[in-house]
Amino acid sequence: MAKTKVKLRKWDVVNHLKTPEDELAYLNAALEDDDPVLIATVLGDIARAHGMTKVAEETGLSRESLYKSLSPEGNPEFATVLKVLHALGFKLHADFA
Repeated sequence: MAKTKVKLRKWDVVNHLKTPEDELAYLNAALEDDDPVLIATVLGDIARAHGMTKVAEETGLSRESLYKSLSPEGNPEFATVLKVLHALGFKLHADFA
């Protein structure tokens, strides 16, 4: 019996963020977990889907600093989070739990 070669690719959520609704659902799911590292990482994923260079230009921050701060090892300042949210077209609002 002949062996079939299977080519695997690393899974990347960015390939599945096709619409603004996909991005919003992904971000809201992260916000429900109350995990700041996860939220920053999800923002980084969405920024990569938009194009990190474009997001960097819109925020006035460097592309490299965005990659670093929006990674699982990053710790972005709140001002950075707000700038990225705005650049991605999101609004931040509060609601009762």
